[in-house]
Amino acid sequence: MKRYFVKPGSKVDLSKHDPDDRSAFEGNKKKGEKTLRSLIGRIREQQWVLYAEHRHKILIVLQAMDTGGKDGTIRSIFRYIDPLGVRVVNFKTPTEPELDHDYLWRIHRHVPGRGEIVVFNRSHYEDVLIVRVHNLVPKSIWSNRYRHINEFERMLSEEGTTIIKFFLNISPGEQLKRLRARLKNPDKNWKFSTQDLEERKLWPDYIKAYETVLNRTSTDWAPWYVVPADRKWYRNVVVANVIADALEGLKMKFPEPKEDLTKINLK
Repeated sequence: MKRYFVKPGSKVDLSKHDPDDRSAFEGNKKKGEKTLRSLIGRIREQQWVLYAEHRHKILIVLQAMDTGGKDGTIRSIFRYIDPLGVRVVNFKTPTEPELDHDYLWRIHRHVPGRGEIVVFNRSHYEDVLIVRVHNLVPKSIWSNRYRHINEFERMLSEEGTTIIKFFLNISPGEQLKRLRARLKNPDKNWKFSTQDLEERKLWPDYIKAYETVLNRTSTDWAPWYVVPADRKWYRNVVVANVIADALEGLKMKFPEPKEDLTKINLK
């Protein structure tokens, strides 16, 4: 998955990242779904050890344009993982109490504890994305936030958190297709919002904002991956592969029992 890794200090041009790329996997959707099941099995096994060892913390950040597939990615990868050790946090418009504090206050409250995987569905990056695109605060304020975020994530990393960040990269054409599907299907009407159409008009501004995020906040301690997301099955395989490799890279082990169990005889 290194081809999707954003090297710290590099300059990202999203026009050179194909949202329909499938070059890292030789096979079709059917083979991809089979591979995904295998990857989920690896994640499930490692999550058990993570929870039992109670040492490491995992933070997964998902960002995307509207309809980019954040919810679908979470459902596909984590629905078979033990819910005891996984939390999903969905960040919406800040509440009044949240606005009374610094913008990272509401984020810090939800970071993972030992033995836990936390998935951020949207995140602190909204404060350099939507805030920037809609001019909700002056540039003099949001331009400092890249530094704040890097240092915040550095602190989490130094305190034992493994951070993995994914930008699910879809094309304008695929977004339009998904919006039409929501509009046509009564069971998906609830997901459709006219606000999505207004946000779609700002596509170039969002792309510019995302490029800055990727350029300035992909670090050694909290790297970004730009994931081709036009094909849902391929998106899921890429994300699951990165997560499985990261978990296995921690070399975790089940803890030793606290007492000698060899003398216990259950009858």
